[in-house]
Amino acid sequence: MGSLPPPLYLPSPPSTKPQQQHISQTTLHNLFKSQQDHLNYFFQNLDLSQTLSFTETLLNSRGTIFFSGVGKSGFVANKISQTLVSLGIRSSFLSPLDALHGDIGALSSADVLVLFSKSGSTEELLRLVPCARAKGVYLIAVTSVPNNALASVCDMNVHLPLERELCPFDLAPVTSTAIQMVFGDTVAIALMGARNLTKEQYAANHPAGRIGKSLIFKVKDVMKKQDELPVCKEGDLIMDQLVELTSKGCGCLLVVDDEYRLLGTFTDGDLRRTLKASGEAIFKLTVGEMCNRKPRTIGPDSMAVEAMQKMEAPPSPVQFLPVIDHQNILIGIVTLHGLVSAGL
Repeated sequence: MGSLPPPLYLPSPPSTKPQQQHISQTTLHNLFKSQQDHLNYFFQNLDLSQTLSFTETLLNSRGTIFFSGVGKSGFVANKISQTLVSLGIRSSFLSPLDALHGDIGALSSADVLVLFSKSGSTEELLRLVPCARAKGVYLIAVTSVPNNALASVCDMNVHLPLERELCPFDLAPVTSTAIQMVFGDTVAIALMGARNLTKEQYAANHPAGRIGKSLIFKVKDVMKKQDELPVCKEGDLIMDQLVELTSKGCGCLLVVDDEYRLLGTFTDGDLRRTLKASGEAIFKLTVGEMCNRKPRTIGPDSMAVEAMQKMEAPPSPVQFLPVIDHQNILIGIVTLHGLVSAGL
């Protein structure tokens, strides 16, 4: 058997500390100013009659509004589609490549297909057009180069005026994609207004987000109730209720009468103040003698975000609100910790 060659030891290259690179504040400011100027050119030259026709076509669509594009324009098209979906409008992104391998089956004659392309000469989109037209789809091109091929084969074209790209070579699509996004999102809000979308409807489409939770969740959805409540009677000695005060994670006692009507609250802060003021006399004091008889309260059908606002209101913030019904019967407690844990 042959032997392995001896290891080859090569000298290590001299270690050199990488040189820090910097961009001047002036350079950065000038770039932002130039981009602002390019965007202003778009706003000043956008054909509003074209935009209105485009918006009303989407508004009156009986089917699904499909968006398509390639590269950066594809990302923008996908994002705009998702914005419409979040507004309750039937929309979807159609990959031009996947469309030619089966996904075009999703199209019907009631649909609209919006094709985003800066140049209007994107081969993948041009190949898609005749196949989509065979399905009876209404085709709209959204482009920036005048007299382009895509615009000539679609039913409608919207021209997005582009002065130039911010890129020093006028190549990287950074301004063109910015105006595509501004255009699409502005149209989306126009559709939102035309459809009279309410806050509640919008929230229903965002149940897991903070926006949705703030508009959907009510106090009764996040409050503690029944055995979770730290309750006591006004005649109970303070020292006998320490376990109840500390074990329920609310930082307070809810003082009730025999009919469970709320009489007041006694907090761990009240305990410290009473101990400091009374010393050993605290052993003889009842909760009713030292409780707050006028606590802030809230109803079960109030919005959870309203409970948070009420907790933070002057003159001083509180950490909880007893939840009572119209007869002052205690039915729960909502805590700041519980609201934060719920994502509000």
